[in-house]
Amino acid sequence: MNLAIQFDDIAAAAERLAGHAHRTPVLTSETANALTGAQIFFKAENFQRMGAFKFRGAFNALSQFTPEQRRTGAIAYSSGNHAQAIALSARMLGMPSVIVMPHDAPVAKLAATRGYQEGQAGSEVVLYDRYTQDRDAIGRQIAAERGMTLIPPFDHRDVMAGQGTAALELIEQVAEIDGGALDALLVCLGGGGLISGCAVAAKHQCPAIEIWGVEPEAGNDTQRSLALGQIVQIETPKTIADGAQTQSSGQLTFPVIQRLVAGVVTVTDTQLVEAMRFFAERMKMVVEPTGCLAAAALFSRSAGLPDLRGQRVGVILSGGNVDVRRFAELLAA
Repeated sequence: MNLAIQFDDIAAAAERLAGHAHRTPVLTSETANALTGAQIFFKAENFQRMGAFKFRGAFNALSQFTPEQRRTGAIAYSSGNHAQAIALSARMLGMPSVIVMPHDAPVAKLAATRGYQEGQAGSEVVLYDRYTQDRDAIGRQIAAERGMTLIPPFDHRDVMAGQGTAALELIEQVAEIDGGALDALLVCLGGGGLISGCAVAAKHQCPAIEIWGVEPEAGNDTQRSLALGQIVQIETPKTIADGAQTQSSGQLTFPVIQRLVAGVVTVTDTQLVEAMRFFAERMKMVVEPTGCLAAAALFSRSAGLPDLRGQRVGVILSGGNVDVRRFAELLAA
């Protein structure tokens, strides 16, 4: 079975993103190395435009719109980061955007999304209840009514290819640092857009690499799906990792995960907060709860990862969009 994307799609996405997306830094920490016994390379997508990797997929998708699609604009649904990414990309490309967001989305993400839409005619945020309403149905209805193009947050070829450029860059940057390759890559996992793109990129560049996904314990739908051999649907999970509150993997992303990902492990909200504290105290940066998924598994002996001691490990820090007050509350608790 052919996968939804190939390495050529990611290489093409990288060309479209050149000069628009940031080439985010790869950071190292002797403390992290000592804690894990491995050589860790953190890909800091919290320093990406709009604060998360999602810009990569959104811009890659919208930059390929036809003139007619640009006239009518893009619609998306998202808890926050994809929302901001679509709103910013649409503004950069001169088109309207409508974003369907849960009414309990983080205040900072809601405000930022609306900020990116300012001055862009035909743009707005539409709120819904994530526990009682179907965001996909709302998005499709508005798309039909207004002639807009729906760009879902993960189950879309151009989105997946754009997200894969994060791993493409990481592996190139690690080689620039010391000429070496990666033995393993840890990626946070919600609907699978990031890990599917990264898996295709990483396996092409380092065929022997092992890729591991990390989900919140309360939302382990992909872990269960892999065990069953088919996509499992769950209730919206209650977790501080708001970017991973997905109910299932995507129809396009799951086959990639099945084929290329070694396995999926989970972490608790408490472990996410400990990882947030590590980055704040030791590396002087803000990483949102969802962005800490992969790192939290790396730091935890109980998450279920294989023994990575002595290995070279890439870790995607997917974003840094957390309300400052909420960030302080989580660390203080």
